Amino acid sequence: MHLDRRSAFALLIVPLLFVLAFFVAPFGTVVWESFRSSQGVSLDQYAKLFDGLFFADVLWFTFRVSFWVTGCAFLVGYPLAYLMTRVVERRWIRRVMYVVIVTPLFTSNIVRSFGWMILLGRRGLINDALVGLGILDRPMQLLNNELSIVIGMTYIMVPFMVLTVAAVLQNIDRALEHAARDLGANGWTTFLKVTFPLSMPGVAAGALIVFTLSVSAYVTPSILSGGKKTVMSMLIYQQYATLFDFHFGAALAVALLLATLLLIAASRLWTPRGGRRVRAPGGTR
Repeated sequence: MHLDRRSAFALLIVPLLFVLAFFVAPFGTVVWESFRSSQGVSLDQYAKLFDGLFFADVLWFTFRVSFWVTGCAFLVGYPLAYLMTRVVERRWIRRVMYVVIVTPLFTSNIVRSFGWMILLGRRGLINDALVGLGILDRPMQLLNNELSIVIGMTYIMVPFMVLTVAAVLQNIDRALEHAARDLGANGWTTFLKVTFPLSMPGVAAGALIVFTLSVSAYVTPSILSGGKKTVMSMLIYQQYATLFDFHFGAALAVALLLATLLLIAASRLWTPRGGRRVRAPGGTR
């Protein structure tokens, strides 16, 4: 049964109003506030961003951490997704693995971040194990630095990468892999030439989700940095909650959003549309 225009509009009006009220209007308010100053409407708030290298350094540190987290989440998440969808045959084991991966998402980021503080501290489990095994003579500084942020953020973001990649891997027709094996390709060649290229949409989607969530993360970087490192979300919160400079805080938020959108747009232009074409091991398509 086809809906007429009035019925379709009636079905869309509620979600449309929801988006306008809770997304468009707040974002428009933030953008408007970023152009306001004591002298009226101006670009003074954005001019502060170029006053020295401090804000550029914070923005670069934020993106650097996000890139590291995205790469680490891929290195950890892709093998897990492949194991769940291609190696494990028993359905109940797959379900258990899904539950194990999803369960941490129901735990607060604050709790998980404090857990990593216990593990990465100078008297934490990791340092005690390394010293006890004789690998280190004294504890390493694993906390309150960029490494601790990357580790904690990777742990939080891995489930998003796993679930996104697994959703694509489980829909790949295994007949393509069997055909490659029949043409003489071994397991590793089949993975590189068939499975991995076909899973690239999932990798790209997972990387996009992980990167955007990492750029906007506040709790984990603020806890695991110990106040020695600053990301953009911490700087924005400082402007709003501590300095009460709402206009400059809005300008920082808009600048972070625009920089993130530019990076995402560049990555979308660089990534081939529709995924890579799969070639048979002999070179035929």
